[in-house]
Amino acid sequence: MAHKIYDNFYLSNEVEDMYKSRLNLQNFCKVDNDLVGVPGMIRKINRYTATDGTEKLEMGKGNTKTIEVSYAQKDYTIQLAQNKFEYYDEQEMADPMLVPVGMQKMGIDLFNTVNNDVFAEFNKAPEGQTITLGPGVTFGFDCFADAVSLLNIEGTDNDPETVAPRAFAFVHPKDVAKVRKALKDELKYVEAFVRTGYVGTVAGVNLFTKKNAVEGTIAGGTKEAVTLFNKKGVEVVQSARSSDDENIRLNTIFARKYYLAALTDESKCFKIKTA
Repeated sequence: MAHKIYDNFYLSNEVEDMYKSRLNLQNFCKVDNDLVGVPGMIRKINRYTATDGTEKLEMGKGNTKTIEVSYAQKDYTIQLAQNKFEYYDEQEMADPMLVPVGMQKMGIDLFNTVNNDVFAEFNKAPEGQTITLGPGVTFGFDCFADAVSLLNIEGTDNDPETVAPRAFAFVHPKDVAKVRKALKDELKYVEAFVRTGYVGTVAGVNLFTKKNAVEGTIAGGTKEAVTLFNKKGVEVVQSARSSDDENIRLNTIFARKYYLAALTDESKCFKIKTA
């Protein structure tokens, strides 16, 4: 262990930004808090698709086709994310910020780990849901309009979310400037979506800055695309001291979370890639 201990006289109590991304992706997916099972257990997820079946008929005529539902089954493994923090009594006495900062980092580490897995599922959009821009073409209105058309939803601008789920997309900071330059006045601002990372709205897609997104690739969709199967809450356990730990005054804390992030509806996600 290599804790940096400060003399309290010089301690400024400033904690650096430990987040890889402050954007909480649990706001952008469905959350199922009824996860059961143990780490390593396989959970089978069905990704459903359906064909169109509506026809315009003349008198005396009937349907010649039917809506057909199919699914592809994908195996996912229940994850256990756990971290550990150790410190000595003397370290806490020398630096009262040691334990609060350590505990904060434990929570942030779990937050980042779950966020990364949710984001990875959005990036699994298949080829049929991917738009690749031609050489020299940047992110403009047309590509976002095309992306919305891939989502098979009625609308994204004015309807309540229960009728038409809003689309969103995650943009790398270096691509945000390109988006703003390309869209100019076409990039609208929706006050109701004021939150960390919000850039603006174009063609019904709410854009958000994500620091660890892939440069040159914009991934997004609606909340129906990804589901976070979650055992609610984070377990924090302070390990009982063994006689050896008691002798050297060593404390150990564990934080753990059981979860599973899965792409459950491929038709509700998209990717836009530059050439």
